[in-house]
Amino acid sequence: MLATRLTALLGIRHPIVQGGMSWASSNAELALAVSEAGGLGVIAAGPMYPDDLRAAIARVRAGTRQPFAVNVPLYNKRAAEFLDIVLETGVPVIIASQGGPKAHIGRFKEAGVTWIQVTANPLHARKAEDAGVDAVIAVGGEAGGHPGPDEVGTLVLVRATVNAVTVPVIGAGGIADGAGIAAMLALGASGAQLGTRFLLTPESGLHAAYKDLVLNAGIGDTAIVGRGRSPIRMVKNAFSAEYEAAANRGADDAELDALFARSSLRQAAKDGDVAQGKVEAGQSAGLIDKLEPAGELVERLAREAEAALSGAASCIR
Repeated sequence: MLATRLTALLGIRHPIVQGGMSWASSNAELALAVSEAGGLGVIAAGPMYPDDLRAAIARVRAGTRQPFAVNVPLYNKRAAEFLDIVLETGVPVIIASQGGPKAHIGRFKEAGVTWIQVTANPLHARKAEDAGVDAVIAVGGEAGGHPGPDEVGTLVLVRATVNAVTVPVIGAGGIADGAGIAAMLALGASGAQLGTRFLLTPESGLHAAYKDLVLNAGIGDTAIVGRGRSPIRMVKNAFSAEYEAAANRGADDAELDALFARSSLRQAAKDGDVAQGKVEAGQSAGLIDKLEPAGELVERLAREAEAALSGAASCIR
């Protein structure tokens, strides 16, 4: 076992957090498997209806005694209701993203809920710490979905965030194996969050065509789409090529906004339209060559991380 400040804070066996990914982990199955195996499983509330979120929480609670989390994007139109559900159902950990914690965190601290904040730069991490969060996730530019607008790589961002705050830091972006987890610990982080790696599991709630496209992607097969707006990292497809062509020929903001809005994550994740939908995934897709059950994956990642750290220590004379 790798005992860190994060494992102590959350009461988990391994310093491994499954990313809260809309549609992929907007269910009970993935979070349940990860938590039961000793990591922190995360239900992604974003695209869920409130009753479906309640049902997923109940199913995870019925299937494991281990801690789990709900990810709430604070910009979401249903965020207030999601936050109420987290409190009402006694979820032990909330992971908040895309919005600041200050307006909400008080009642969660009173209820004993652990609050983890997703951040994209050290300044935001420091502000989150000042607001009272228990830990921060530092998401580097390699990550799928919504990386920070500055696109700073994980290696630099995690180290800068560790230097900026005193709460535990969880490194994220470009991590697909135990060596990546070991790298985060070597940088001073207390754990690692993996998104794309857990996306490629049988338990993730994505269309098979989505998984196939990500599984066959190389490390250079993703692109940032929507710079200057709400940028996302996704696997290159017909939509991303069309958007890039429009941006390169100097299309105006109205045309780019309309083009960006024409495609959605749901289109790919639920309907299987991986040509025109937004197939969000990180550069670590190129490090993954198979689907793997989430519970077995957690156990393998933990073994690999221990081996990587032992191997690094053996270099010291």
